[in-house]
Amino acid sequence: MNNIASMIDHTILKPDTTKEQVEKVCNEAREYNFASVCVNPSYVEYVAEQLKGSNVKVTSVVGFPLGSTLPEVKAFETKEAIKKGADEIDMVINIGELKNKNYDLVKEDIKAVVSASGDKLVKVIIEACLLTDEEKEIACKLSKEVGADYVKTSTGFSTGGATFEDVALMRKTVGEGLGVKASGGVRDIETAKKMVEAGATRIGASSSVAIVKGEKGNSDY
Repeated sequence: MNNIASMIDHTILKPDTTKEQVEKVCNEAREYNFASVCVNPSYVEYVAEQLKGSNVKVTSVVGFPLGSTLPEVKAFETKEAIKKGADEIDMVINIGELKNKNYDLVKEDIKAVVSASGDKLVKVIIEACLLTDEEKEIACKLSKEVGADYVKTSTGFSTGGATFEDVALMRKTVGEGLGVKASGGVRDIETAKKMVEAGATRIGASSSVAIVKGEKGNSDY
C-alpha cells in the first residue's frame, strides 16, 4: 500500500482550469510519480510536453462529463486526443441510453472508443451514482465485452462519487481481467486504501498530494 501514488490519476478537470494550475499538477505528478495526469482534451498537448521524459502518463477524458455525444464524435475525440499525446482515455458511457435499455447502442458507443484508441488504455466511466446495481453490472459487462481495459465509477461531476460498495460490485462483475478505477470523493489515504481493498486498481483524485502525504484534501473531486 506504500505504492499508492503509482495508482493515482492526478486530476484537474474543472472548466475554469488555467494553464498555471495544469503546470502545477504536472510538476506534482512528476515529484510524486503518480500514474497519470488527467485533463480535458484541450490541455492534452500541453501536459504531454510538461511530462516528457517522465514515467507519468497523459489521460484525456472523452464525452465528458455527460456521455451523451454520438459514438462517432467520441471516436473522433479519442483519435485527436491520442494525436496530441494522450496515453489513456477515460470515456463516459451514454447513461440515458443504458437506462433506455438500448444496450446495442451503449455497446457500440464503448466499442467506437476502444477501436479508435488503438493500443492505448481505455477506462469506461459508468457514472454509478445514476445507475441501479443491475445497470452497473450491465455497463461493466458491456465494457468488458468490447475490450475496454478499465471500468470507472464516476466523473466526479454528477450526484455522487466512488463508494466502496460500487467498487466491490464492479470488481465482482468484471473479475480480475479488467482494472477498476475509483473516482470522485477520494480525499485521504484511508479512503484510498479502502477503495483498493474493495477492488480498485486505480484512483482518480485531485487531492492526490494530500492523499500521499497522509493529509485530508479539500477538493470536491
